[in-house]
Amino acid sequence: MERIKIGGSPQQALNLYFTKQQLAVPMHPSLLSIHDFSYSLPESRIAAYPLPERDASRLLIYKRGSITEDIYRNVADHLSPDARLVFNNTRVLAARIHFKKPSGGTIEVFCLEPSDDQKDPASAMVKQFSTTWKCLIGGASKWKHGMVLEKEIHTSGASIMLEASIVERLPDSFLVEFKWNPGQFSFAEILRETGLVPLPPYIKRAADEMDKVRYQTIYADEYGSVAAPTAGLHFTPAVFEALKEKNIAADFLTLHVGAGTFKPVKSPTMEGHDMHTEFMEVELDLVERIASDDRSIFCVGSTSLRSLESLYWTGVKIIHNPMIDSAQITIGQWEVYDGIDPENISVQQAFRALAEWMKKFGMSELISRTSILIAPGYKMRVARGLITNFHQPQSTLLLLVAACIGEDWRKVYDYALANGFRFLSYGDGCLLDFER
Repeated sequence: MERIKIGGSPQQALNLYFTKQQLAVPMHPSLLSIHDFSYSLPESRIAAYPLPERDASRLLIYKRGSITEDIYRNVADHLSPDARLVFNNTRVLAARIHFKKPSGGTIEVFCLEPSDDQKDPASAMVKQFSTTWKCLIGGASKWKHGMVLEKEIHTSGASIMLEASIVERLPDSFLVEFKWNPGQFSFAEILRETGLVPLPPYIKRAADEMDKVRYQTIYADEYGSVAAPTAGLHFTPAVFEALKEKNIAADFLTLHVGAGTFKPVKSPTMEGHDMHTEFMEVELDLVERIASDDRSIFCVGSTSLRSLESLYWTGVKIIHNPMIDSAQITIGQWEVYDGIDPENISVQQAFRALAEWMKKFGMSELISRTSILIAPGYKMRVARGLITNFHQPQSTLLLLVAACIGEDWRKVYDYALANGFRFLSYGDGCLLDFER
């Protein structure tokens, strides 16, 4: 026990000791006030369009408290050859469908994620004839009970009739069944022919043809997101070539970004906020690579970081219970703070346990879910750095940045605001190296 020398009464000394002990213990993230993570963001600083060249966006580099500037084209110059970059290769769905009512009004159905009885977004996308999704509905009050909405889709050589009907009203969305005829088309093809790009609500314009390309990373592969992993929007073939020349590893996993990423925090403390749950997919090969080497891992985007940290905790769960089944490996919002004891388990140990568990059950790919909330008080286990865009005030994404670099998040954001950086999805970004 630390001794404290202080004048005054023994009771005063005792009070000071307990105050000091309380300050030494990080605040539980559930007690954080979201108002402490605010800053003034003028609307003029929100990028409505991307720059003509993806890798020309500005890059703020933060390392050991210092800030410098460059552009994304030169990101490899700011990484060491032992780095491993992990990207999220999810593909954004054209998830907004407009239906016309017989009376002429428009109802928008925004597909969020497949219903709980479907395995994952990738499986749901290849469904034929019919599928059921959780959706947001614009103009829900105009969609009367029992009404079936119809939309005729014209494709090359075919005409498809798409129908939508409400199955159930959920607490924060609707369960909608889609049917189409002829039914041999996949739901992915249906959305590709009739869906609209789901631009974030803070971009105050209608989506256009350009967004179909630019609101998608060049390496997007697995359909399932309703929002882009925006840190990756800046990467080009030239950037990947520069990474390769420097022997910097590039790996990919999948986290399907849900609309919950834009969900505002309305409660005064984080205790009252329900973190959104998202599908996560990772191949055994990547798990084994992380388990077998000690490269410094930089996450391209908050979604990659949330995925890798969730995978660490999945490995910890397996170490505690080697016979755990796949239904129990989902990572909850507060579980990593309250429910799992890491016992100083290393990254390599956790990922090795996960790899062995996957092989035991014949898995070449892990499909799971996570609702982990990464906020100040969280200790990073896997990530050594983060490449990310600038996020909204009072958002869970800003909490994640604060968890990475502490109170220096204010220094970074103040610098970006004072020096003309563009904010949010189509804006500039930063490389946060949080090696201590």
